[in-house]
Amino acid sequence: MTELQSPYPGMLICGIITNNSIAADAESALAALFGPITIRSKTLDFDFTSYYEQEMGLNLLRFWTGFEKTVQPERLYEFKLATNNLEQKFASHGKRKVNLDPGILSLHNLILATTKNYAHRIYLGHGIYAELTMIYHSGRYRPLEWTYPDYKTETCQEFLARCRKFLINH
Repeated sequence: MTELQSPYPGMLICGIITNNSIAADAESALAALFGPITIRSKTLDFDFTSYYEQEMGLNLLRFWTGFEKTVQPERLYEFKLATNNLEQKFASHGKRKVNLDPGILSLHNLILATTKNYAHRIYLGHGIYAELTMIYHSGRYRPLEWTYPDYKTETCQEFLARCRKFLINH
């Protein structure tokens, strides 16, 4: 019989889409929940889709944060429930002002949490699904057919590389 093994811990990351007026507040709220932010990406204009504009407005920004404390991957659903609550705290008149997408980066892949079901997503419970978003191969995280376009940018790649280096050293 094969001996069961626990997975290596990963790095909790969070993708953030918002406007400049509450970006710092969103980061502070995330740090209060999950601990110190140790890595932050550069900020991009979020012009990959107009999906969020009606709810969140124009001139949206995209950036990613990585947290200092490593986490076990089975907790991913907890992080998504917590970020959903934060989104509601920042909401105004029933509209979100920030979109928070937690994920767990391992040395082998990036898995994001979502509330939306689809063929390539696995149900974790509590209304949350896991999506294998990228795999690490040949020295970088490689996008898959369904990987969001902002995760394919060089800015995201640089961020993920820094996070992976942090994981290796911890």
